[in-house]
Amino acid sequence: MGLKDQRFDVNLSILFTELPLLERPAAAAAAGFTAVELWWPWIETPTPAQAELDALKKALDDAGTQLVGLNFYAGKLPGPDRGALSVPGEESDRFRANIGIAADFAASVGCKALNALYGNRVDGVDPAAQDALALENLVLAARAADRIGAILLVETLNKPESPLYPLVSAPAAIEVIDKVNALSGLGNAKFLLDIYHLSMNGEDVAAVIDAYADKTGHVQIADNPGRGAPGTGSLPLGDLLDRLGKAGYEGWVGLEYKPGDRPSAEAFDWLTAN
Repeated sequence: MGLKDQRFDVNLSILFTELPLLERPAAAAAAGFTAVELWWPWIETPTPAQAELDALKKALDDAGTQLVGLNFYAGKLPGPDRGALSVPGEESDRFRANIGIAADFAASVGCKALNALYGNRVDGVDPAAQDALALENLVLAARAADRIGAILLVETLNKPESPLYPLVSAPAAIEVIDKVNALSGLGNAKFLLDIYHLSMNGEDVAAVIDAYADKTGHVQIADNPGRGAPGTGSLPLGDLLDRLGKAGYEGWVGLEYKPGDRPSAEAFDWLTAN
């Protein structure tokens, strides 16, 4: 096995960003990929015009690329925000306004995984109140995902790069996932296992895989240090992905790394290296 034997998709919100959004699916296809994922593409609005949604669907369809993962509205990402669903007031309202739109768009392109970023802690707000709001919004998101036959993903980020984000360990995310499943009764909340973030947190990634492979709905990778392509750092990504496969994971592996100082189309040489 190893790196070459995985089902990879390309995250078009971190790779091919030198191109306009609607040109990225074709660029991914030209690089040999049939599947892609996206952060919420319209960072300024949770409710884009239908024409914008239709244009993205057409770009995906024309390129022959399958969207396999989509974030709900998450604020300014990339940028200072790390989600909206636990942020009281306007951001929570924006997340709720986005739930149906994101789910309907996902349904229109056959996407079966929706990622809900938790959101940063807010000064002056009781963390318990944020967690209660998050749980309420995640249950709404789980129901919307279930309506279209999709799963809801909850992700661990890393504390060095996201110091205000509360889910910075695998157990913290799993605790939230278990609560959402208990409250919704749907069982469709799953773990987004990002090997880079877990490594940045100093977690034993192999132990996390062994403990939570059965609750994992999607996987993302980048090497560490640097968040570059596989082989640019020191993570044994092939071994870790093999371990996931042996533990029963059969889903997609999202390439969510920085291309470095080169065009994204040249950032996949590790796939053809001997």
